Amino acid sequence: MEPAGRSTELTKALADAVGAEHVLVEADVRAGYEVDWTGRFRGDALAVVRPGSVEEVAAVVRACAASGAAVVAQGGNTGLVGGGVPRPGGRQVVLSTARLRAVGEVDVAARQLLVGAGVTLAAAQATAHAAGCEVGVDLAARDSATVGGMVATNAGGVHVVRNGPMRARVAGVEAVLADGSVVRRLAGLVKDNAGYDLTGLLVGSEGTLGIVTRVLLALVPAPVERVTVALGVPSLADAVEVVGRLRRALPGLEAAEACFADGLDLVEEALRVAPPVPGRPAVTVVAEVGAWSQAAAGVLLDEVAAALDACPAIGATAVATDRPSRTRLWEARERHTEAVATLGVPHKLDVAVPLGRLAAFEAEVRARVAAVAPRSTTVLWGHVGDGNLHVNVVGPAPDDEAVDAAVLAVAAAHGGTVSAEHGIGVAKVPYLALTRSPEEVAAMRALKSALDPAGLLNPGVLFP
Repeated sequence: MEPAGRSTELTKALADAVGAEHVLVEADVRAGYEVDWTGRFRGDALAVVRPGSVEEVAAVVRACAASGAAVVAQGGNTGLVGGGVPRPGGRQVVLSTARLRAVGEVDVAARQLLVGAGVTLAAAQATAHAAGCEVGVDLAARDSATVGGMVATNAGGVHVVRNGPMRARVAGVEAVLADGSVVRRLAGLVKDNAGYDLTGLLVGSEGTLGIVTRVLLALVPAPVERVTVALGVPSLADAVEVVGRLRRALPGLEAAEACFADGLDLVEEALRVAPPVPGRPAVTVVAEVGAWSQAAAGVLLDEVAAALDACPAIGATAVATDRPSRTRLWEARERHTEAVATLGVPHKLDVAVPLGRLAAFEAEVRARVAAVAPRSTTVLWGHVGDGNLHVNVVGPAPDDEAVDAAVLAVAAAHGGTVSAEHGIGVAKVPYLALTRSPEEVAAMRALKSALDPAGLLNPGVLFP
């Protein structure tokens, strides 16, 4: 148990740094910050602290270091691998970025936007859209996921097929390091080869190397027109082939997602959301195509129709051009996570394999889960344009890792990765070596030791 005097001393230091009203110590108030979205990972925090500036973040980090307390940065708490919540036991403070919500003006010439780490993706999208731009990354959790958290995990989402993951959309960051010093790369220079790329190093580091406080986003132009299609196909192999054809025929392809019949059945049963195409095809592809000029917009629908006609595997089809109709086609895909949560606490296993191995991986992983946990429910969906599938298994106890080990081993055997876009967190620490060589792990450990020698930042994430 934490000695009362030591805890009181830390709490006072935190209150001096951010104001007493932003230091949460009562158990019932801390509770929501101590468990992740899935309910699978939870821990104990001495306090939750909500700094309102980079100076306050630095002061919090220094206070925690002086007291020997670790710091776990938390954004919207939408993570799925336990990386944003404290670990059981130990001396930990949750640093919430909820008050770091400043939004700058879009630099139209540079196509850049400076935002605080606690700004939600939806808020950043709204500001960008008002200037004729877009963030370029989109997630179903857009209303709660924060930009800082997305940077920390190198979030992906549905537009990776055109715009890349979060790493490609970050032009600069400001962050507080473990010693309380601040690194700031916010000039927005496209060309800057003066030394190591500290911004790139922090993207995807999961709060283990520094706490991101501000982000300079590299925006993309908003399309003049969009067409969304939902396509029924007989198999995932057919889906991969169809998406390959669409990619070649339609340079404006922005998204290509795959859902399976059993997952869509669950969404319909649990949430009363109808599938996007009738007839219960084995696989449904939801794809979106954009046009960036009025001339291209005028022929976009015809080009999409011609591309679909050239794909013999396609069965039932739905096409939408206006925003409400496009939203309806997306709804069943975007609410899969919500539907799975109605079944219980899921094992959420986000992996990626080479596109040519995707269909074989799907078949093998279903068989392996059935063998390891025969009474479980398995629901898959994912980004068929980049080889990323989300394997969700409900049934095994939260601390039973047999399914995790089986799924991640199959991904590695197919030449893939144990984490495509959610990070390693604490959930996949034992499996990092499946897809990272000993030399790579040693290099990562060396970076961690150099920037955080005392292990202050997010202990237990990435490494034991």
